[in-house]
Amino acid sequence: MLRGLRRWWALPPGERGLYLRLVAGLSVIHALLATLGYVRTRACLLRHVGRVEGRLANTSDLHSAQRLAALAAIAGRRGLLSATCLRQALLVDWLLHRRGLNPILQLGVRKRDDKFDAHAWVELEGVALGQAAIEHQPFPNHGQRTPPSAGGAA
Repeated sequence: MLRGLRRWWALPPGERGLYLRLVAGLSVIHALLATLGYVRTRACLLRHVGRVEGRLANTSDLHSAQRLAALAAIAGRRGLLSATCLRQALLVDWLLHRRGLNPILQLGVRKRDDKFDAHAWVELEGVALGQAAIEHQPFPNHGQRTPPSAGGAA
């Protein structure tokens, strides 16, 4: 516990608050997935992005997005609950959309040792965020954002 607190304190001041928001956000995503399932959770998150026009990410945006994905992974491992890559990717995707960027949430699979393995990640301008290397084959057309219905209910 003390070691974790020292690591948190070692973060730059702006990242300490972001880390705490990520821990809380992962808990909310976990609850949404448990109650609504994936499709309705994703639709709910996209509805709460607002009417932000997507823009191209610049170098600073890419660096910030990489750091966001890294902090989300840390929060997923060391937060209140262990959060899977899907929960982390949903949160990072939502936060980047709120910043006015055009991330793509990818879901993919790979076969290793006769077993299938699934993975979720976020790409921004063709860069897989927080990933050393992607060995998973993304599902076709999954990552495309579908805008929320104009007058639809939640």
